[in-house]
Amino acid sequence: MRLIFGIMLMMPLFANANGVDSLKAFFDKTRTMKAHFEQVVVDSQGKKVQEVTGTMQLLRPGKFRWDYNKPYVQEIVGDGERIWLHDPDLNQVTVRTLDKAIGASPAALLAGSGEIEKNFDLKDQPRNDKLQWVQVTPKDKDSGFDRVFLGFNKADLQKMELHDSYGHVTTIAFSKLERNPKLDAATFMFKPPAGADIVGE
Repeated sequence: MRLIFGIMLMMPLFANANGVDSLKAFFDKTRTMKAHFEQVVVDSQGKKVQEVTGTMQLLRPGKFRWDYNKPYVQEIVGDGERIWLHDPDLNQVTVRTLDKAIGASPAALLAGSGEIEKNFDLKDQPRNDKLQWVQVTPKDKDSGFDRVFLGFNKADLQKMELHDSYGHVTTIAFSKLERNPKLDAATFMFKPPAGADIVGE
């Protein structure tokens, strides 16, 4: 369950912007991003099975970092070529090539090149809140999830909602969000710790 999200992350807006407009605007205007997040997973019966917090940083295209800090520590780093998932408790590193890992996954929505309609179908999803929502459905049926909902406040991403084929729903709420901050390139480099068990490509 820890890896549920890891293996699975603008044009001027006007008052009545919809979700699709907001998503395209996000890609047009956002090169870097950093934020805190709270991630909650519920199962098909609506029971909460996971709640974690952490921070994320993004450098498009292809580079990102997710650091989980409570209740456990875990880091996920995309360096532009590979995705590294480090679990300190197990002293294990899982690595996959970037194209295979996020070619049609939620991470591609945030870190991708912006050619979102190549891999996903987009549809406005109005809700009774102050956000502009868009439903994103992968064209690749083997992507590992059925659909993702993204909620925007103008140009800023506020929430992600991931629905997988097992009925799990992962909700990620962002806070303390900064769009286009200056980020150190070294943030997106990863070197496996000495003695770690490395699994994957």
